[in-house]
Amino acid sequence: MKIIQYIGALLTVSVLAIACKKDNYEAPKSRLTGRVVYQGQALGVRSNGVELELWQHGYAFFTKIPVFVNQDGTFSTLLFDGDYKLVRLRGSGPWVDNTDSIDVRVSGNTVVDVPVVPYFIIRNETFQKNGTTSVTANFNLQQVNTSQPLEKVKIYLGQTTIVDEVNNASSAEKAAAAITDLSQPISLTANIPADIASKGYVYARVGVKAVGVGEVLYTQPVKISLN
Repeated sequence: MKIIQYIGALLTVSVLAIACKKDNYEAPKSRLTGRVVYQGQALGVRSNGVELELWQHGYAFFTKIPVFVNQDGTFSTLLFDGDYKLVRLRGSGPWVDNTDSIDVRVSGNTVVDVPVVPYFIIRNETFQKNGTTSVTANFNLQQVNTSQPLEKVKIYLGQTTIVDEVNNASSAEKAAAAITDLSQPISLTANIPADIASKGYVYARVGVKAVGVGEVLYTQPVKISLN
């Protein structure tokens, strides 16, 4: 019996030692930051709607590291130093699929931009308040890739900087059929809900969606004072 107890004690000590050793592993300290860009400009997306993946070969547990893109097109994650493959997921964003991986060497804090080709981009956007009842957006639309036609453009209003197709208090859209000439400015007006108008400000944003593409490409949110 004493022998069995002695063996049991040794096993317990061994397990505790292994557990302590695992707990003593250092956490990743190098930060990888970057932007999803077209022609050097970050592209606006839906908050938590677009994901990139990082993969690192040469380890027993070969699994993806998800990296979510912020609504302003930036991303950030903590990693161990080493060589990674960064992947743009098929169908994950409002741009042409490109699953070619990007080689990324992380050594301390590292910055990398991820180039994409959107179907459409919005240029020269301006926002005008109409008293405290509505906001009008004026902008130009440019088609970058012709593989998918235009579905619609849309203005979104919200109470916070997080405003998009899912997170908004008011919106208004114009279908592609109503846009006959992309060389001409486009105008959209959305009503301001009374509970938001009482706050004295509203956030506005414009988006464009291509047919058959799940995500919308957005401008950056703009805060509009209603006072």
